[in-house]
Amino acid sequence: MTETAQPQHPEHPLVETVAARLAGAALPEPVKELLHTVLDSGSTTAAADDCPSGRVYLDSLSVNGFRGIGPRAHLKLSPRPGVSLVVGRNGSGKSSLADAAEVAFTGAKAHRHGQGATRGGSWRNLHDGGSPRIEVKLAIEGDTNRSTLTRSWSSEEFAASEATFKRPGHGTVSLSEAGWGAALADYRPFLSYVDLDNMISGKPSQRYDTIATILGMGQLSTAHSRLKEQEKILITAEKEVKEALPGLKEALYSLENDDRSVQALVAVDTSGTPDFGIIDGLVAGLPPADGGVLAELRIEAEVQAPDVEKVDEAVHRLRLALADVDDVRGTDAESARLRADLLEKALAHSVRQPDDDICPACGTERAIGPDWYERASHQVTELRREAKTAEDAHDAVRSAARILRNLADRPGRPPRALAGPWEAWASCREITEPVELAGRAEEAAKTLTTACAMVKDRAVKELERRDERWRLLVTRLAAWTEKARDVERNKPRLRDLRKALTWLKSLSAELRARRMERFTNASQRIWESLRQESNVDLTAVSLEGGEKATVRKLVMDASVDGKSASALDVMSQGEQHSLALSLFLPRATTADSPFGFLVIDDPVQSMDPAKVHGLAQVLNEMGRHRQVVVFTHDTRLQKAFTSQELPVSVFQVERAQESRVKVTQVNDPVAQAVADARAIASTPDLPAAAHSHVLPSLCRIALEHALLEAAWIRHHRSGGSEQDLQNAVGDAERFRKVAALALFGDVRRVADVDSEVRRRYGDQAVRLVRQCQNGAHPGGVQISDAHRFVSDVEALAQKVRKPEVGV
Repeated sequence: MTETAQPQHPEHPLVETVAARLAGAALPEPVKELLHTVLDSGSTTAAADDCPSGRVYLDSLSVNGFRGIGPRAHLKLSPRPGVSLVVGRNGSGKSSLADAAEVAFTGAKAHRHGQGATRGGSWRNLHDGGSPRIEVKLAIEGDTNRSTLTRSWSSEEFAASEATFKRPGHGTVSLSEAGWGAALADYRPFLSYVDLDNMISGKPSQRYDTIATILGMGQLSTAHSRLKEQEKILITAEKEVKEALPGLKEALYSLENDDRSVQALVAVDTSGTPDFGIIDGLVAGLPPADGGVLAELRIEAEVQAPDVEKVDEAVHRLRLALADVDDVRGTDAESARLRADLLEKALAHSVRQPDDDICPACGTERAIGPDWYERASHQVTELRREAKTAEDAHDAVRSAARILRNLADRPGRPPRALAGPWEAWASCREITEPVELAGRAEEAAKTLTTACAMVKDRAVKELERRDERWRLLVTRLAAWTEKARDVERNKPRLRDLRKALTWLKSLSAELRARRMERFTNASQRIWESLRQESNVDLTAVSLEGGEKATVRKLVMDASVDGKSASALDVMSQGEQHSLALSLFLPRATTADSPFGFLVIDDPVQSMDPAKVHGLAQVLNEMGRHRQVVVFTHDTRLQKAFTSQELPVSVFQVERAQESRVKVTQVNDPVAQAVADARAIASTPDLPAAAHSHVLPSLCRIALEHALLEAAWIRHHRSGGSEQDLQNAVGDAERFRKVAALALFGDVRRVADVDSEVRRRYGDQAVRLVRQCQNGAHPGGVQISDAHRFVSDVEALAQKVRKPEVGV
């Protein structure tokens, strides 16, 4: 059979290709280090420790409450390369299963251009009252046990779903942490009829973007952008230094009578590198404030006088409080306050001298005692109540005086010229008599404010007269010098960046052309299988315009009976559908994709019978390297596999009442080969060659598929060489090589196959294997009991298809 989808020499992932090319590149080590840094940080395949790195296959799909599926429906697949057909009539629920697989990974479903991917429409099942849930079991190369991807909904909004990823030994995380986001966008492993339509009917730029991603150049594109960002920073800095130099020179020329300015001009105005030594000396030699005079002038220029408004307000408040005290003086309230004060002093004396009964005021004996103490205490309470107005007036005086004193602060270092006025102002804090405080504070504040204004004005004028222009200019010179020094220091790095960019641009162009050629060849091979009687040849597929260009498009050239034309202009709807498949399949199966599976929904629409046969051939070839799961209601595809004796697993989807969907496996490659062999054994009057050659060959195919399944299971668990397995599958002597991989995980142990089969399954198993192989020889093999032979082969196939099962 002609190879249709895979190039003869397997394509290596971009990361491996770039790493190998960089290792052998004749570049200086600093340039290689730059490239390593940007390539590592820009790699779309680099994953965190907890992210799966092995290729991913589908083990099973469980769905409930989603679209046409009510109670839980379960589809169990074989997680390895091969083709599985999921068939059923329209409305059986098969498309709901296909959509569920896509939604589980992406949270969205296929949509036409202009529609929202997260518009769910009628997405909840009408018969299931529970929360919709999709669970996908995944087999990841190198992992012993299965991982689980779960998407669930807790609301009616389709977009409001939550997806988790549980990987044995790594716990449960959000799906976004699995590291598949970019790969799902670039190598989308899901294809529906809507996707095929978009591939053809989308805008030219959309078709360009769809195909450009498969070239897998994202890592190089990101690395190039990172290098350009670094280059731009250095070039911008260099430009700023050059643009600032004329203004700096002009400012220095304005001080041409100053020796320092002349030296600075000579240092910066050179054809090569500025003389940083001279400039550093000028900057570092900036004289200190001579003898403290300049420092004193700066203090005087920055002095802050008391806030006159606040002082006036505080003085006014104090004087109002004093007036209120004068108003209550001589009143009953004032008299009560004074008598209460006097009695409180006598009570305090009685507490201090409990044995003294002489009145401290009049000297009367036996005047003070317990009875007096009780009467006096009661009298003080009554007097204080009468004296409340007077007390409030005196409290207001004390509060106003405290506020005024707090304003009379002193700076840490007042100007010497203001020492006297400032001392007079600060001394107000020590005045306790309120009337004196109000008068002196008001006078001292006014005097100090006037003095501050005079001293400040004089200092500012003196600073302007002094050498302040040079000081400002040398600060500007120092700032320019720092930037100029960075530019000089970074010149080697800028040269390295440009070398790295040149190398990366050249490599990108080469790999892009090579990958585009691979893609074009793969598309043309697929088209040749699908065209089947069409007179349209696909002559070329190319991309016009850059990734960021406004005008960019995917060009698909064709010829009709030797006449050149645009493919889309001359193809029928069915031919356009086949063309879309020719473009999509290489995109989804590129070596950079972490997905070992491909899910296709309804690919047979608009195809005539001949193209359906070609599609079966294409899918079979894809199935050599990918797990291909096809959902279809068209029975022609299943017949195309069967009639061409192509291995396929078939699952029947049936829908009962209340959206009860059941999936049943009705055939697999092992059962298919056994059934064909049993049909020959049951058919009378066949030529002798049917029993001596055809029947044992069919049994050999059954054993071969069983061994291949076992080999893939072992490969997944051990993380073995996928290349060894693919080479064995494509080898002319593949039976024994696949057997070596299935039994030992080592393709080199072909010579040990017979002994291992004998050890595990007995002598009869060895004889069966040899009889099956001899059927391909010219002499064939004589089988006495065909029915028993087929049954024995079937039993052996069931044993060997799982590597842990033996006798």
